[in-house]
Amino acid sequence: MEWFWILAAAVGAGIGTGLAGLSAATVMVPVLIVLCPSFGGEYGAYQATAIALASDILGSAAAAITYARHGNVDLKRGSVMAACILTMCAAGSWAAYRAGNVVLGGFTLLLTFCIGIRFLLKPDTSRSGGSGSDGRLGWRGVAVSMFFGLTIGFGTGFVGTGGGMMMLVVFTAFLGMELKHAVGTSTCIMTFTALIASVSHILIHPAILSEKWDVMLVCALTATAASLLSARFANRVPARTVGLVTGVCLTLLGGTMIALQYRDLIASFLARPVPRGTLLTLGRYFVYIGSLALLLILVHALIRIPKDVFRKLLHAAAFTSSIFVVLKGVGWIEDTLTLVLFAALVWPILALAEHWRGYGGLFVEKKPGEVKTSLLLLFLSQAVLLAVTCGLLKKPWILIASTAAWGVGDTAAAWVGRPFGKHRIRWRIADPKKSWEGSGAMALSSALVCFAVLMLLDVTSPVRAALWSLTAGCVSAFAEMCSRGGSDTVTVPAAAALALWALSLI
Repeated sequence: MEWFWILAAAVGAGIGTGLAGLSAATVMVPVLIVLCPSFGGEYGAYQATAIALASDILGSAAAAITYARHGNVDLKRGSVMAACILTMCAAGSWAAYRAGNVVLGGFTLLLTFCIGIRFLLKPDTSRSGGSGSDGRLGWRGVAVSMFFGLTIGFGTGFVGTGGGMMMLVVFTAFLGMELKHAVGTSTCIMTFTALIASVSHILIHPAILSEKWDVMLVCALTATAASLLSARFANRVPARTVGLVTGVCLTLLGGTMIALQYRDLIASFLARPVPRGTLLTLGRYFVYIGSLALLLILVHALIRIPKDVFRKLLHAAAFTSSIFVVLKGVGWIEDTLTLVLFAALVWPILALAEHWRGYGGLFVEKKPGEVKTSLLLLFLSQAVLLAVTCGLLKKPWILIASTAAWGVGDTAAAWVGRPFGKHRIRWRIADPKKSWEGSGAMALSSALVCFAVLMLLDVTSPVRAALWSLTAGCVSAFAEMCSRGGSDTVTVPAAAALALWALSLI
């Protein structure tokens, strides 16, 4: 079984090198020291690092040659950083000899995960202004290259990684390189840094060759083959595709490594009541929202529904989510964390789905990115409203009634205001696109649904419920009338909740 993990680590390291210029040590070292018992001794981590660096030499060279054949190695902008890295790599290796080996730390794991998310959100890394028209560095580029080159070089020799991830960040984010050029240049530099660091590690601990020569040979050959194949793939597809694939791989890799590196801490944390309750509520919520999404997709595929109508059906599925969490959740802390976690998960998923051809057929957007931005605002604002109403005020019915009033009222305003809205509202504070017909429909429908919630939850007497509902309906309609740019997602539930809370004090 150990050889299976060794081969898996080598394949993953090769793919990371060829696809994103990732150092083999970033992938290989955590897998070997966590899943392979023979690397669990006193020098296990040091031996794993040396094997990963040896694999980096051929793997990076094969990837660099492939990228160079396609014209994707930019040594004009990479020469200064290369010189600094190679110089400080030797100094870092000497420091490692004096101070001892440093195992891959939590910062690198988190960086891998965050860079993966970054490529998911923005797969096209090219930008204007990164260099001159001839591709040469300006004085700012030289300063950036020297600073990061010296830092990365020392860390490469001292920590024992090829530095590919940090070079990728600097080349794309600071020097304006397109992703393929950044990967090709970083793998070219990494060939020599891995050679220097690998030789130094073997000289410090010669037993690596006698004890692990077979593992080193297998890993080097496997990682080189995987690196060559992934580099060919990266050079034959558009840069955006490379960015998306890189984002998925790095996100999964970073998340997996974090889970492996801190599995005991994570397990003890999840055993506590709040995390366990949050996971339980989040699981229930995924079943709920997944069932609604599947139902709506089937309806959309089988029945021709106007886009505006389908948009409001999606809207209904979204606004009922917080109500479901309150009714089926464990406690207000767990429920609030559920909405925050879902918001954090849904953003990169929708950012990735935007590149799918069928995305525009499912979602009607008034401007690019409207759906993901609106959902992010919805879930975060609902999380705050839930924490206040359920946690601080101890009145969960306020959230249910105000959210239902907004969701149903906004739908009624759209379905009535667009076809029948002939009288525009001329107030300065009002959105000029809103009509009296739509606002009236929202006030009435919001009041009715609010009254139904108060009666079903037995909050107060029918007379008070009617007065409270009428007030909340009018307040909701006024807030929606004055909201622009989709801000009603936040303003209307907040205004209705404030009105209901004030009335409950009387």
